[in-house]
Amino acid sequence: MHYPALKVAFGLLLFSLSSLAFASDGSNHIDLTGNWVGYTAILIFVIAYALVMAEEFTHLRKSKPVVLAAGLIWVLIAYFYTGHGGDSQAVADAVHHNIMEFAELFLFLLAAMTYINAMEERLVFESLRAWLIRSGFSYRKLFWMTGFLAFFISPVADNLTTALLMCAVVMAVGADKPKFVAIGCINIVIAANAGGAFSPFGDITTLMVWQKGILPFQTFFLLFIPALVNYLVPAYFMHKAIPDETPPASDEVVKTKRGAKRIVLLFLLTIATAVSVHNFFHLPPVLGMMTGLAYLKFFSYYLYMSGEMATVKAGSLEDTMPFDIFNKIARAEWDTLLFFYGVVLCVGGLGFIGYLELVSAFAYIDVGPTFANVMVGILSAIVDNIPVMFAVLTMNPEMSQGHWLLVTLTAGVGGSLLSIGSAAGVALMGQAKGIYTFFEHMRWTKYIALGYVASILVHFIVNFWTFSIPVNG
Repeated sequence: MHYPALKVAFGLLLFSLSSLAFASDGSNHIDLTGNWVGYTAILIFVIAYALVMAEEFTHLRKSKPVVLAAGLIWVLIAYFYTGHGGDSQAVADAVHHNIMEFAELFLFLLAAMTYINAMEERLVFESLRAWLIRSGFSYRKLFWMTGFLAFFISPVADNLTTALLMCAVVMAVGADKPKFVAIGCINIVIAANAGGAFSPFGDITTLMVWQKGILPFQTFFLLFIPALVNYLVPAYFMHKAIPDETPPASDEVVKTKRGAKRIVLLFLLTIATAVSVHNFFHLPPVLGMMTGLAYLKFFSYYLYMSGEMATVKAGSLEDTMPFDIFNKIARAEWDTLLFFYGVVLCVGGLGFIGYLELVSAFAYIDVGPTFANVMVGILSAIVDNIPVMFAVLTMNPEMSQGHWLLVTLTAGVGGSLLSIGSAAGVALMGQAKGIYTFFEHMRWTKYIALGYVASILVHFIVNFWTFSIPVNG
């Protein structure tokens, strides 16, 4: 994933941060923006993130460099404070605060990932894939069906799982149509990212905004129409390039395992629990998600005790293994979860040093929130949207509800501009290797950019009244 644009972006980032090195507030801690500690911290973060983006080539898991960088940045800060009469307790309190923010995100995602893994093991997604393949729809109908399914599944499942599922469909039906597969993959990436933008559960960035208490749960759905426009505009242009033919029929049938439907219902109940405890009792949503995980744990006990266990026949194990909830937890994306830890603490460290306050003053006061939030989306196409959004949340600029919705939208859909801009795009480049590529995606970037601009304009039109509602994050 290392392209010249990335090097330029990081160079500009380093230059802009160093050139803005002047005193922040100085009220609670020492300003280190113009100190060797600040410059070293920036350098460490840039090197770590460069390694993250080179993961495809180095095969070094993305969590490793950022976790190391997080530790080094905070140790540097603590070292300087200890030797220069600073308030060491302020450093410790800041680390505790960042770890608490990560803990809420970590446990929430762990519960969600466990449910997704459970549904995958019960063949829920495989059943849907087989149904689409044997449906007998034309390539154009499958183009629209996989796109809309990605758009509507990603708000409740993560966009990565959704994209991989739909990509499996287009690859199965388009085995001899590489053009259909390539355009279908682009369509799925755009749809999955757009669908995740209007739901607190659809993307890590929307989840962070909701858990931070910036926007109420129901407010995110105001982005439904802008997100739909973001998907439909490029899809309209792309579908014309799809062959108007029908793929060979398939008779593949995949039956879901016992308890599959009930696990889906429990997942919906878990979401309802998370929303309810936050809206009605003002408790963190993670409490509801962990309570919902307990639903699944008890149901797994029921499945086991009611007869689902491994038996030995003719010296070999049966295909149906017992449903073990801890296997599902173990299969969570631990590299991703630890990557979030590194990102949260790295960005938190840069914020403690004072850089984020400088960037916030420049972007949201000098330039203005509209331009700044639009640029967040463009930056998300080059750099992962998670550290970008976490930086915005850490800066916590004073913005109206409409502008917070705008940055939520742009951070979610901006990653579609490039194939490397989202986890869905990177994963599909690996799944459809040699067919869906960086440059194949670039061929359609002008239409994706048109959808990006259109979604922003639609948001200003249909949600104009939200720009007069103040928000205190």
